[in-house]
Amino acid sequence: MKTIEKELAGWGNYPRAVCRVRHPETRSQVKDALAPGVVPRGLGRSYGDPAVNEGGLVLDCTALDRYLGFDEATGTLTCEAGTSLRQIIDDFAPRGWFPMITPGTKFVTVGGCIANDIHGKAHHVDGTFSSCVDAITVLLGDGQVVTASREENADLFWATFGGMGLVGVVLTATMRLRKIETTYFRQEAVKVKDLDALLEAFETYDAKYPYSVAWIDSLATGARLGRGVLTVGDHASLDDLPTGKRRDPRATTAPSPLFVPFDMPDQTLNGLTIRVLNAVLDQVQSHGAAIAHYEKFFYPLDFVGEWNRGYGKRGFTQYQFVIPLEDGPRRIRAILEKIATSGQAPFLNVLKKFGEEQEGYLSFPFEGYTFAIDFPVRDGLPELLRELDGMVLDAGGRIYLGKDAFLDAPTFERMYPRLGAWREAKAKWDPEGVFTSSLGRRVGLSR
Repeated sequence: MKTIEKELAGWGNYPRAVCRVRHPETRSQVKDALAPGVVPRGLGRSYGDPAVNEGGLVLDCTALDRYLGFDEATGTLTCEAGTSLRQIIDDFAPRGWFPMITPGTKFVTVGGCIANDIHGKAHHVDGTFSSCVDAITVLLGDGQVVTASREENADLFWATFGGMGLVGVVLTATMRLRKIETTYFRQEAVKVKDLDALLEAFETYDAKYPYSVAWIDSLATGARLGRGVLTVGDHASLDDLPTGKRRDPRATTAPSPLFVPFDMPDQTLNGLTIRVLNAVLDQVQSHGAAIAHYEKFFYPLDFVGEWNRGYGKRGFTQYQFVIPLEDGPRRIRAILEKIATSGQAPFLNVLKKFGEEQEGYLSFPFEGYTFAIDFPVRDGLPELLRELDGMVLDAGGRIYLGKDAFLDAPTFERMYPRLGAWREAKAKWDPEGVFTSSLGRRVGLSR
């Protein structure tokens, strides 16, 4: 199989690294392409370096995108792991089915959703991606294909969810889709003046709606710290739709023709443009329609292709952390104040509330508040993030590996209490250490 030397990065375009890339198209070709020092890769939407392997081998698995079976009665789909959520939506939403759990982009593969154990706006109701998956098949480093589920090879199952592709290559998944009447959502926007009002709004509206997410003005300080808009919603029924939308209640959309054609100059995101963008986001978030299509409700950023280029050649990182509910408001305020006085103005600042922790050994969410903050990569940013890591750790929190590009191994080890169980599974199922990545080496998950 042909091997191509190529510079790769995650969605944040930082860090970049030259890797050796192979493109298998069948399960047998994946097995043939295996070699020591390899990591699988999907559509590259993890932000940092989970699917980057500097100087090593990367298996681009996006050609493994076939459906293997579907039960119309239960909505149970078996597919290859290179299948994207966009593909599933395009093919199954018109038939009345939708992914049970989705992140903020549809341009992700099922294998990527598993490796990151992704979460969405309804984690407090639906949990992480593992909640909708019944079984997976995994190609191990010795070429063996193993089925894993909650009942069979459970340690492999839970080590793979959130395991960042470092235990084996996920070949197939059997997952449950959600039955829907329409591809639209009822939504409500709640403007809040400060952090206390925002957290109170979460308590009020999470009891009424399964989906919730808040945009926060990243430039607001002092008494206005935490001001923003909480958006909540639920799946719309046919009766909820206005007459015009009932003609095609399960409509899907073609890809947007808009895209950023090249890396913008690094000076594009400055204090002035960030203020303007925050004002625009404020208007957009607070004036959303009462009935919104899934594209606007789940995937507003997908409207502009390659939008990550807007951060310039140096790229960006999305700093996502979760801290416990207990003492959460004080901890959040301290972290936001640290950011506000750092000189590292973030572009995007999003807050969600998580429900109970899942069983994946390295799954990120637990019951608490989670922030996702976009920082352009600038001088001084690594030093700020180290300070924030310490504040998150002191609060009993953790950082999301699927977004991270800077976390060090000692801090990571203190953040994930079930790391020992994951390492036992890694030693059992990948004893030769075949699977590795830039992230794996950085945080001590692989050699």
